[in-house]
Amino acid sequence: EILCGAVVITTGTFLRGKCFVGPQGYDAGRHLRDSTEVEAPAVALALTLERLGFELNRLKTGTPPRLDGNTIDWEGLKAGWQESEMPPIPFSFLAEGDGMSLPQFAKNDLITCTRTDTSEATHKLVVEASKYLPEYDGGGGTGVGPRYCPSIWKKVERFPDRAAHPIWLEPEGVSTHIVYPNGLSGPFPEEYQYKVVKSIKGLEETDILSFAYDVEYDFVDPRQLNSYLETKACKSLYLAGQICGTTGYEEAGAQGVVAGASAALGLGFGANEGGQGPRGLYIGRDEGYIGVLVDDLVTKGTQEPYRMFTSRAEYRLSLRQDNADLRLTQLGISVGLVEPDGPRAEALNRRSRGVSEALGRMNKFRLPINTWASSPAAVGSPLEGSMRGDNGEQKTAKDVLTMPNVELDEVEKIMFAHYAQNTLLEDGAAPESIGEAAPTPQHIRDTVSAQIKYASYLERQGREMERWRKNENLRFPRWFSFDHAQLPGLSAEECQKLSEAQPETFAEAAKISGVTPHSLVYMYHILTKGVGGASAKATPAEEEVKGQMHFMESDEISSTVGAAGESAVPEEQGSPM
Repeated sequence: EILCGAVVITTGTFLRGKCFVGPQGYDAGRHLRDSTEVEAPAVALALTLERLGFELNRLKTGTPPRLDGNTIDWEGLKAGWQESEMPPIPFSFLAEGDGMSLPQFAKNDLITCTRTDTSEATHKLVVEASKYLPEYDGGGGTGVGPRYCPSIWKKVERFPDRAAHPIWLEPEGVSTHIVYPNGLSGPFPEEYQYKVVKSIKGLEETDILSFAYDVEYDFVDPRQLNSYLETKACKSLYLAGQICGTTGYEEAGAQGVVAGASAALGLGFGANEGGQGPRGLYIGRDEGYIGVLVDDLVTKGTQEPYRMFTSRAEYRLSLRQDNADLRLTQLGISVGLVEPDGPRAEALNRRSRGVSEALGRMNKFRLPINTWASSPAAVGSPLEGSMRGDNGEQKTAKDVLTMPNVELDEVEKIMFAHYAQNTLLEDGAAPESIGEAAPTPQHIRDTVSAQIKYASYLERQGREMERWRKNENLRFPRWFSFDHAQLPGLSAEECQKLSEAQPETFAEAAKISGVTPHSLVYMYHILTKGVGGASAKATPAEEEVKGQMHFMESDEISSTVGAAGESAVPEEQGSPM
């Protein structure tokens, strides 16, 4: 018996875990990395949680086979090589610069990943092997696995018309020959795993070092937790990671930060010494993706392994990797996670000061429009001949940077060529009064550029979210259908879950796990399109919607109708995380 003031449980896949290779299942939390042995599951802990009244359900995940990189035909796959990013981008803001001076770069310790693809022969083998797949406890026997990281069988089953699926060959480190074939998970019998691997280009002679397997495990319905990841039924008991229904290393690590910090704060450590400070670490949805993840879990719950996508955040334009320190370091200082006089706080102050000075310079530098477009420094850039200004019209550097396809270095090149001609200088002031004529430092360039380019989008995004929140009790009319034909902007997951739940109001739809705030705004626009306009006669369906708008101001109705079909957030082209 161990007595303590607070406990954080992070069981991963061990909570009543069961592993599968082929149809056979065996009690285990996972396989040991360099052995055929397995680690025992945590069965007694699952029973204890049930005895305490927690609701438990089952999820599953899988891992692909590990391949011997020395037996892969890398040269035959050269067309699919994806080299490390150049220049390398440091993960920490303490490493100011572009990473070229990092020891890994200096030693050329960089990894190249390679793409290959499955074949029709692969798919035939997968279909043939599917009759040997295990029967799971959850999902009616098929198991409940990650929707967006499916097994190779699920991909073949869902997309029978596709002749190939990509497989990324990822070396597991700079000092190992073990390769992780991303996209090839599936708990087939070992003899079929050999056949599947050897049916793929470049892997014809490849040896398998360890076989793929699935693991099914218990998780606690996260709606039984508060925003500190503390259980509501048992004070000072915290949960983090897959036990909360998530999948993915980053998701688990994020929850570990919240639960661990909250446990310490709850005991009076850190900023809560003496019980006078916060009793847990709270991160809002507008402050970080961690806040979005935790809020989604504790308010909506999840019925499948949860992954954090940027599309789940209504403020994703302001939740960027380039400004993570500006958003969160001060919060870390306030709860005692970051030393107020330490190197991280000093780095924050330097970056914050640098960003403010750079933004100020961009806002204070102005030239005639014709100068921006006709300067010799503009030759070869998108600004060359791009605009004409009559009557001496002028633009600031900030205005010019907001133009499409214009980059910060192109604007600064023209600025420095005409620094003494800045028309915003006061009489007699030297050009240097707005800052040195030197490029914006590398470690703040992305932040400066993003803050200027996204400014108008951020304003629109805020207005749209506020408008929809004021009207979240708007009811879906009887004619409204949640099918993809009517809502092409929604994902298949969202259409499926909305069709199953059939919410009556937007407030109800907002509580469905997997339905994003952005999609709620999109449906709001679809629903209100054409309502309140100047048409001669509204249809019965339009009258039904219009009748629900009695709680909106007239100018809100007209602006809503005018914005119908628009989105404050550009279509996502990838993750900024």
